[in-house]
Amino acid sequence: MTLTEIAGFIFGILGIWLTIRENVWCFPVGIINVTISFFLFKNQQLYADALQQIVYFILLSYGWFQWSKGITSQSLKISRISFNWTLKLLAATATLAVIMGYLFDRFTDASLPYWDSSATAICFTAQFLVARKKLENWHLWIVANCMYIGIYIQKELYLYSILFLIYLILAFYGLNTWKRQESTQAD
Repeated sequence: MTLTEIAGFIFGILGIWLTIRENVWCFPVGIINVTISFFLFKNQQLYADALQQIVYFILLSYGWFQWSKGITSQSLKISRISFNWTLKLLAATATLAVIMGYLFDRFTDASLPYWDSSATAICFTAQFLVARKKLENWHLWIVANCMYIGIYIQKELYLYSILFLIYLILAFYGLNTWKRQESTQAD
Protein backbone atom coordinates (compact mmCIF):
# COMPACT_ATOMS: atom_id res chain seq x y z
CA MET A 1 0.00 0.00 0.00
CA THR A 2 1.50 3.30 -1.11
CA LEU A 3 0.93 6.91 -0.13
CA THR A 4 -0.52 7.44 -3.61
CA GLU A 5 -3.07 4.67 -3.06
CA ILE A 6 -4.02 6.06 0.37
CA ALA A 7 -4.45 9.63 -0.98
CA GLY A 8 -6.54 8.33 -3.89
CA PHE A 9 -8.67 6.39 -1.41
CA ILE A 10 -9.36 9.46 0.75
CA PHE A 11 -10.14 11.84 -2.13
CA GLY A 12 -12.23 9.15 -3.84
CA ILE A 13 -14.52 8.67 -0.84
CA LEU A 14 -14.86 12.41 -0.30
CA GLY A 15 -15.68 13.02 -3.98
CA ILE A 16 -18.46 10.41 -4.08
CA TRP A 17 -19.91 11.63 -0.79
CA LEU A 18 -20.06 15.19 -2.14
CA THR A 19 -21.69 13.92 -5.36
CA ILE A 20 -24.41 12.17 -3.38
CA ARG A 21 -24.98 15.40 -1.46
CA GLU A 22 -25.24 17.27 -4.81
CA ASN A 23 -22.39 19.50 -3.65
CA VAL A 24 -20.54 21.25 -6.47
CA TRP A 25 -17.26 20.67 -4.58
CA CYS A 26 -17.45 17.04 -5.75
CA PHE A 27 -15.83 18.23 -8.98
CA PRO A 28 -12.59 19.84 -7.68
CA VAL A 29 -12.18 17.00 -5.17
CA GLY A 30 -12.75 14.56 -8.03
CA ILE A 31 -10.10 16.31 -10.10
CA ILE A 32 -7.56 15.79 -7.30
CA ASN A 33 -8.59 12.12 -7.06
CA VAL A 34 -8.25 11.44 -10.79
CA THR A 35 -4.85 13.11 -10.91
CA ILE A 36 -3.59 10.84 -8.13
CA SER A 37 -5.26 7.78 -9.64
CA PHE A 38 -3.74 8.44 -13.07
CA PHE A 39 -0.23 7.84 -11.74
CA LEU A 40 -1.26 4.79 -9.72
CA PHE A 41 -2.95 3.10 -12.69
CA LYS A 42 -0.19 3.97 -15.14
CA ASN A 43 2.32 2.28 -12.85
CA GLN A 44 0.07 -0.80 -12.61
CA GLN A 45 -0.21 -1.11 -16.43
CA LEU A 46 -3.95 -0.47 -16.24
CA TYR A 47 -3.82 1.85 -19.23
CA ALA A 48 -7.57 2.04 -19.78
CA ASP A 49 -7.88 3.16 -16.15
CA ALA A 50 -5.11 5.72 -16.66
CA LEU A 51 -6.83 6.99 -19.82
CA GLN A 52 -10.07 7.07 -17.86
CA GLN A 53 -8.55 9.52 -15.40
CA ILE A 54 -7.66 11.92 -18.23
CA VAL A 55 -11.21 11.73 -19.60
CA TYR A 56 -12.59 12.11 -16.06
CA PHE A 57 -10.56 15.30 -15.70
CA ILE A 58 -12.38 16.68 -18.76
CA LEU A 59 -15.78 15.35 -17.67
CA LEU A 60 -15.31 16.64 -14.13
CA SER A 61 -14.46 20.08 -15.51
CA TYR A 62 -17.58 19.90 -17.71
CA GLY A 63 -19.70 18.81 -14.75
CA TRP A 64 -18.29 21.58 -12.58
CA PHE A 65 -19.32 24.08 -15.25
CA GLN A 66 -22.78 22.51 -15.67
CA TRP A 67 -23.56 22.37 -11.97
CA SER A 68 -22.17 25.84 -11.33
CA LYS A 69 -24.25 27.22 -14.18
CA GLY A 70 -27.32 25.45 -12.81
CA ILE A 71 -26.72 26.75 -9.30
CA THR A 72 -26.23 30.36 -10.35
CA SER A 73 -29.22 30.55 -12.71
CA GLN A 74 -31.96 27.93 -12.48
CA SER A 75 -31.08 24.90 -10.41
CA LEU A 76 -30.04 21.86 -12.44
CA LYS A 77 -32.50 19.15 -11.41
CA ILE A 78 -32.10 15.39 -11.23
CA SER A 79 -33.80 13.82 -14.24
CA ARG A 80 -33.85 10.60 -16.24
CA ILE A 81 -32.65 9.76 -19.72
CA SER A 82 -35.11 8.71 -22.41
CA PHE A 83 -35.31 5.16 -23.74
CA ASN A 84 -33.90 6.35 -27.07
CA TRP A 85 -30.88 7.91 -25.34
CA THR A 86 -30.45 4.78 -23.22
CA LEU A 87 -30.07 2.69 -26.37
CA LYS A 88 -27.65 5.17 -27.92
CA LEU A 89 -25.52 5.34 -24.78
CA LEU A 90 -25.45 1.55 -24.41
CA ALA A 91 -24.36 1.14 -28.04
CA ALA A 92 -21.69 3.83 -27.72
CA THR A 93 -20.42 2.35 -24.44
CA ALA A 94 -20.19 -1.18 -25.87
CA THR A 95 -18.48 0.04 -29.03
CA LEU A 96 -15.94 2.04 -27.05
CA ALA A 97 -15.25 -0.94 -24.76
CA VAL A 98 -14.54 -3.26 -27.69
CA ILE A 99 -12.35 -0.75 -29.53
CA MET A 100 -10.32 0.18 -26.45
CA GLY A 101 -9.98 -3.46 -25.40
CA TYR A 102 -8.72 -4.42 -28.84
CA LEU A 103 -6.25 -1.54 -29.03
CA PHE A 104 -4.87 -2.09 -25.52
CA ASP A 105 -4.66 -5.85 -26.12
CA ARG A 106 -3.00 -5.55 -29.51
CA PHE A 107 -0.65 -2.59 -29.03
CA THR A 108 0.31 -2.44 -25.35
CA ASP A 109 1.33 -4.64 -22.46
CA ALA A 110 -1.95 -3.76 -20.72
CA SER A 111 -3.13 -5.96 -17.92
CA LEU A 112 -6.73 -7.23 -18.31
CA PRO A 113 -7.36 -5.05 -21.40
CA TYR A 114 -10.95 -6.08 -22.16
CA TRP A 115 -12.18 -6.05 -18.57
CA ASP A 116 -10.42 -2.79 -17.86
CA SER A 117 -11.69 -1.20 -21.09
CA SER A 118 -15.27 -2.34 -20.48
CA ALA A 119 -15.34 -0.92 -16.96
CA THR A 120 -13.72 2.27 -18.24
CA ALA A 121 -16.27 2.74 -21.03
CA ILE A 122 -19.10 2.27 -18.52
CA CYS A 123 -17.51 4.87 -16.26
CA PHE A 124 -17.18 7.39 -19.09
CA THR A 125 -20.91 7.13 -19.69
CA ALA A 126 -21.69 7.28 -15.97
CA GLN A 127 -19.56 10.40 -15.45
CA PHE A 128 -21.23 12.10 -18.42
CA LEU A 129 -24.62 11.32 -16.84
CA VAL A 130 -23.44 12.75 -13.49
CA ALA A 131 -22.54 16.00 -15.24
CA ARG A 132 -26.10 16.15 -16.62
CA LYS A 133 -27.57 15.06 -13.24
CA LYS A 134 -29.19 11.96 -14.73
CA LEU A 135 -30.37 9.40 -12.18
CA GLU A 136 -29.19 6.44 -14.27
CA ASN A 137 -25.55 7.33 -13.58
CA TRP A 138 -25.84 5.37 -10.34
CA HIS A 139 -26.89 2.17 -12.14
CA LEU A 140 -23.75 2.35 -14.26
CA TRP A 141 -21.54 3.04 -11.25
CA ILE A 142 -22.94 -0.07 -9.56
CA VAL A 143 -21.97 -2.24 -12.55
CA ALA A 144 -18.53 -0.64 -12.97
CA ASN A 145 -17.73 -0.83 -9.26
CA CYS A 146 -18.45 -4.58 -9.24
CA MET A 147 -16.11 -5.01 -12.20
CA TYR A 148 -13.36 -2.92 -10.62
CA ILE A 149 -13.46 -4.80 -7.34
CA GLY A 150 -12.49 -7.93 -9.27
CA ILE A 151 -9.88 -6.14 -11.38
CA TYR A 152 -8.17 -4.59 -8.37
CA ILE A 153 -8.15 -7.84 -6.41
CA GLN A 154 -6.50 -9.46 -9.44
CA LYS A 155 -3.90 -6.66 -9.49
CA GLU A 156 -3.39 -6.90 -5.70
CA LEU A 157 -4.52 -3.30 -5.22
CA TYR A 158 -6.39 -4.28 -2.10
CA LEU A 159 -6.99 -0.77 -0.76
CA TYR A 160 -8.53 0.20 -4.11
CA SER A 161 -10.64 -2.99 -3.96
CA ILE A 162 -11.95 -1.79 -0.62
CA LEU A 163 -12.40 1.70 -2.07
CA PHE A 164 -14.54 0.33 -4.88
CA LEU A 165 -16.54 -1.79 -2.42
CA ILE A 166 -17.24 1.46 -0.56
CA TYR A 167 -18.05 3.11 -3.92
CA LEU A 168 -20.48 0.28 -4.59
CA ILE A 169 -22.24 0.84 -1.28
CA LEU A 170 -22.24 4.60 -1.88
CA ALA A 171 -23.63 4.08 -5.40
CA PHE A 172 -26.64 2.25 -3.94
CA TYR A 173 -26.99 5.01 -1.35
CA GLY A 174 -26.63 7.67 -4.05
CA LEU A 175 -29.26 6.01 -6.21
CA ASN A 176 -31.75 5.96 -3.34
CA THR A 177 -30.89 9.51 -2.27
CA TRP A 178 -31.26 10.89 -5.81
CA LYS A 179 -34.56 9.00 -6.29
CA ARG A 180 -35.94 10.63 -3.14
CA GLN A 181 -34.60 14.02 -4.22
CA GLU A 182 -36.10 13.59 -7.70
CA SER A 183 -39.53 12.86 -6.21
CA THR A 184 -39.42 16.00 -4.05
CA GLN A 185 -38.38 18.16 -7.02
CA ALA A 186 -41.70 17.48 -8.70
CA ASP A 187 -43.58 18.99 -5.75
